[in-house]
Amino acid sequence: MSAPTATAPHTPHTPIGRVLGVSIALAALVAVVVLAFAWPSVTAEPHNLPVAIAGPEQAVTAVTAALDEKQPDVLAFDEVDDRDAAVAAIEKREVYGAIILSGTPGTAPEVLTSSAANLAVSQLLTGIGSALEAQVNAQAAAAASAAGAPAPAHIAVTVTDVVPLAASDPRGTGLTAAMFPLVMGGMIGGIAISIAVIGALRRVLAVVVYSAVGGLVLTGILAGWFGVLEGDFWAEAAVIALALAAIAAPITGAVALLGRAGIAVGPIVMMLFANPISGAAMPREFLPGVWGQIGQWFPPGAAANLLRDVSYFPQADASFSWLVLGAWTVGGLLLSVLGHFRTAGGAESDELAAHEDDREPASLPA
Repeated sequence: MSAPTATAPHTPHTPIGRVLGVSIALAALVAVVVLAFAWPSVTAEPHNLPVAIAGPEQAVTAVTAALDEKQPDVLAFDEVDDRDAAVAAIEKREVYGAIILSGTPGTAPEVLTSSAANLAVSQLLTGIGSALEAQVNAQAAAAASAAGAPAPAHIAVTVTDVVPLAASDPRGTGLTAAMFPLVMGGMIGGIAISIAVIGALRRVLAVVVYSAVGGLVLTGILAGWFGVLEGDFWAEAAVIALALAAIAAPITGAVALLGRAGIAVGPIVMMLFANPISGAAMPREFLPGVWGQIGQWFPPGAAANLLRDVSYFPQADASFSWLVLGAWTVGGLLLSVLGHFRTAGGAESDELAAHEDDREPASLPA
């Protein structure tokens, strides 16, 4: 009698409904990711860019009216006393640039820009300088023709970059490109600490150490190696360290309270929502509606704004960005402490949660 033939165990196929559900869910996820990152760039257009203007009242009124008619709602003019006041406003990062008009006929205006604030706005103001130059020369030629005088010499409008970008980063691409890895670094650090470190209070320590070391290392790369930062080394290291902590701490805090589901705080809140509206790649005034302002209340936006301030605009009031990063950091660390008391109060501990896949069904708590 022959031995029975062994048959391979039957592996059940995934139900068609589940296959379709997973496929549609993944497609929707990709659509959300593309929308989150493409939407700001596709819809970006300047509106209400703060620009100072100084000069005789009649000249100021004429120029602002002409620019508002040609480019409605693009510039928001802030009238100042003189050129020195305009320079001070630029250095405090209250305005992107300035237009200085003269009451003397035949005298060219001056346009002040700040490429360190944003290169795109600086180029826009440079274009306005060219338009003013054409206008001034046309007016001078018309006046000379009416008086029967010979054509006047060409009047050149001076464009002065008050706060230029670093010579090693003349287009500002290094500073802009550094922000995405910074957000990724904070997010990856928070997720890795949540998975690798057991114990809520130990996660607090890990976040503090990781952020401090990361701040020093990244500042050394960006300032010392690449040369894209020009400010005080320790101030920039403090900003980067606090930015890493402000992104990592809420993730570890959410994990301490919610378990592994809290890891989603990083990809959803920090990456998909906060990063596209951070204003790191473009001025906040380029984003539609109030989204540019909302982005400054989240770590990516506050970090991008604060790092630019300490690097190029030491006279700017950066207290709001410091407070935002500090609040997210402290809030995340407090959530970790609350998570410690949650597990201490009888809920499943971090140790059990970390090894739940290794336990046999008979060893699970009743």
